[in-house]
Amino acid sequence: MQAEKGTLPLCDRTALELAALVHRGELSARELVSAYLGRIEARNPALNAIVTLVPERALAWAAEADEKQARGEPLGPLHGLPIAHKDLVMTAGIRSTSGSPLLAEHVPKHDDLIVTRLRAAGAITIGKTNVPEFGAGSHTFNEVFGATRNPWGTSKTCGGSSGGAAVALAAGMLPIADGSDMGGSLRNPANFCNVVGFRPSPGRVPHVPAPLGWESLSVLGPMGRTVEDTALLFSAMAGPDPRAPISLDTPGARFAEPLARDFTGVRIAFDPDLGGLPVDPRVADVLEAGLVGFSEIGCQIERAGIDWTGADEAFHTLRAWTFASGFAGLPDSAFERLKDTIQWNVRKGWALKGDDVSRAERLRTTLFQRLHTFMGEYEFLILPVNQVPPFDIDVPYPEEIAGIKMETYIDWMKSAYYVTVTGHPAISVPCGFTPEGLPVGVQIVGRHRDDFGVLQLAYAYQQATRLCDRRPARGTS
Repeated sequence: MQAEKGTLPLCDRTALELAALVHRGELSARELVSAYLGRIEARNPALNAIVTLVPERALAWAAEADEKQARGEPLGPLHGLPIAHKDLVMTAGIRSTSGSPLLAEHVPKHDDLIVTRLRAAGAITIGKTNVPEFGAGSHTFNEVFGATRNPWGTSKTCGGSSGGAAVALAAGMLPIADGSDMGGSLRNPANFCNVVGFRPSPGRVPHVPAPLGWESLSVLGPMGRTVEDTALLFSAMAGPDPRAPISLDTPGARFAEPLARDFTGVRIAFDPDLGGLPVDPRVADVLEAGLVGFSEIGCQIERAGIDWTGADEAFHTLRAWTFASGFAGLPDSAFERLKDTIQWNVRKGWALKGDDVSRAERLRTTLFQRLHTFMGEYEFLILPVNQVPPFDIDVPYPEEIAGIKMETYIDWMKSAYYVTVTGHPAISVPCGFTPEGLPVGVQIVGRHRDDFGVLQLAYAYQQATRLCDRRPARGTS
């Protein structure tokens, strides 16, 4: 193919490059979708990232996209780019299981808003990416499809819950991928797979339909192999919707603007353990070494942090409350088929009293105010994404970190879900590798609703390190 001469194979090029080729007419949507379907056929069997594939439908949509372009009609920013949606997202006419035996054959009749928006921007749906059951837990395995393997080491987890999305990106099976994040589900798998995962401010990407319209722990967001690709996808999914009560007014086009910025003299705080959380020494070493990237772009780095008291209680309480609501009315026979950790979380929600929830909201508010004050002095906060590197795929969750016992199946994710509680935007960007060659990301947290600023710093850091250019050799062909 002419577009590939002297360059990387199509499936290893950035989404921005591919979109430009398609828009210029140098590459057709059908050629691009066919290339990715070939890559999926070669690599997915070893990794199990894409669990539902609709190749005939994708090629038909690609043909429609090419015909639209031939007629000279306006093209969206994602025109011709294939995407597989997270299996928690509902897609009309395409199996959407949420990774649960309860929905193993579920085929919805409607598209969620995020699917509608991305399709309107020109993206072509080719399938669905794997998740833990109902997105619960940061390790992607379920009884419907099994486990998704990390391409950097197929005996290791890829994280979750957007694990299939992260693996598909890392292995070059997708140029862009959507995901969602409650306790770290965009950031954690990106961190484990050497890609980019952005948790935006609540309300940036409206969740429609949603039974809890005011809930703000869980957000939808973009993933990509580079910060620019992530921003491109974000620009197509972000923007207000009157049906979502917390949606923000900023148009998505804002995030398609150039990301370059001079960071000379910008003060950033580095908190290596969020005030005392256990962190695996391999992660700590990579983060320490990775600070040089921030220095190289001119940032003023200081070791500082806030008191995170209340974050753990607030998150556990509000998470349990949403679980109890989400599974309300489920028959006992169906409830008993859920995995044990979901049952535990739901039962914890059932046991809550009004005072528990109101206390959690007070704690959350106090924590937000504490961080807001702190970030009046520092424009960004740098943290670990995860406290551990990718662990063995047969382990449901880490039960101990640096000699400290984890009490629940999500306690090892505190470095991510503490940030969730505050509502501040955060991104995971590649930072380095452990001695075993496993990826480690760095978490960049921005000021309240400064999503664009977070993308800018992430982009500058990426340009200084270029760690995003490294591709896994194991588990792929």
